Amino acid sequence: MQAILTSLGDNKANDIVLMDLRGIDEAITDFFVVCHGTSTTHVGSLSQNVRAEVKKAHGAIPIGNSGHDTGQWIVLDYFDIVVHIFLEETRSLYLLEELWSDATYIPIDKDFSVTAIENNYE
Repeated sequence: MQAILTSLGDNKANDIVLMDLRGIDEAITDFFVVCHGTSTTHVGSLSQNVRAEVKKAHGAIPIGNSGHDTGQWIVLDYFDIVVHIFLEETRSLYLLEELWSDATYIPIDKDFSVTAIENNYE
């Protein structure tokens, strides 16, 4: 997860949040990472950089991904972590954070470390 968050932060993703879904019975994954870019080019670049960093750090590729054709909302599915990279207007339209309002909502800043989850949320 740290590779995902670091990549997004380093590449200027906006309003990065981690949603801990582990306490929700209906959840299909453990975590959502949600952020947005400023243009379809930026959204695509964020996605490419996350894929490259996760592959470099863990040798993993997403088991599913979609949205690359339009750049409005790209989803990278790493099984226990699903990354949602939106165009800002699209994020405002779908309000994913409100749909999963039962999740623990963790804003991510540049100093965030995954150990915060291990220490405070498990």
